[in-house]
Amino acid sequence: MQLRFWWLGQAGFAVEHNGRRLLIDPYLSDTLAVKYAGTVFPHTRLHAVPVGPREVRHVMAVLHTHAHTDHMDPETIQSLQVMNRPFFFAPRARTRIAQDRHIPEELLIAVTSGSSVELDGGITVTAVPAAHEELEFDANGDSVFLGYILEIAGVRIYHSGDCTPYEGQAELLRRHGVDVALLPINGRDEHRKQNGVPGNFTVREAAALCQEANIPVLVGHHFGLFDFNTVEREDAARELGGVAGDLQWTLPEVGHCYRIDTPKPTIKLQ
Repeated sequence: MQLRFWWLGQAGFAVEHNGRRLLIDPYLSDTLAVKYAGTVFPHTRLHAVPVGPREVRHVMAVLHTHAHTDHMDPETIQSLQVMNRPFFFAPRARTRIAQDRHIPEELLIAVTSGSSVELDGGITVTAVPAAHEELEFDANGDSVFLGYILEIAGVRIYHSGDCTPYEGQAELLRRHGVDVALLPINGRDEHRKQNGVPGNFTVREAAALCQEANIPVLVGHHFGLFDFNTVEREDAARELGGVAGDLQWTLPEVGHCYRIDTPKPTIKLQ
C-alpha cells in the first residue's frame, strides 16, 4: 500500500493512494492578500504557494471544511478544474457560498455532520462536527463547520477543519478508531477573535485530544502562513516534546511528501 500526503500550507493537504488524490482545504492563491490589503491583518504570505492548482493532476475529490476563504478559495477551486473534474465536498449549510465560488452544482456533494459518502477505490468520507471556536448550526440544524474522517486502505485519517475542543469530541473520534489526526495548532486569543479571526487548538489541546481519543499519530498544521495567525515551529516542537508521551507527532514541511506506513501507523518523510 502506498498512502502518501503533502502539506499544502495552512490547513491544506493532498492525500494520495493508488494514483487517486484527495485535497482538503487547499489554499493555493493570494486571494486573501488582495482582499485584506491595508487592513489590520493583511494576509501576506510567509511562504510561496507550493504548487499551482492548474498543475495538480488526478484529483478525485476536494474537501472543504467550511467557507472561510483559506479553506474554500474561489481561485483555487476554479483553477483545479482546468485539468481535473473532481467532486467537491462542502457543508450543506454553505451550499450557496460553495456554488458562488465556482463549484458546479453537478459536482457538489453537500454534507453535514453524520454524512458518509463512499468514493471510487473504497475510499469513505465521513463528516463530523467542528467548533471554530464554537459549534454552529444553520436554521436547518446543519453544521456550519465540519471535520472529515477519511478511510483509505484501512487507515482512518481525521482532519478536524478549524476547531477547538468541544464536549464529546474525544468519544466520537474513539468510536471511529482514528489512526492519524491532522489538527490545527495556532491557538486563539481575543485580539484575533475581535478582528474576525476565530482560533484553533493550542499545541497542548491538540496533543491532549489525541491522547484522550487514543489516536496514535498527530500531524500539526495551520501555522507559518500568516504572521498574525501562527505559532513558531520551534516553540510548538518543544511543547509537543514535553507533553506528547507515547504520541507520535510530526510538524510537516510545506510541499514535502510523507508516507503513512501500516499496520501500526507511522509517518515518514519520503
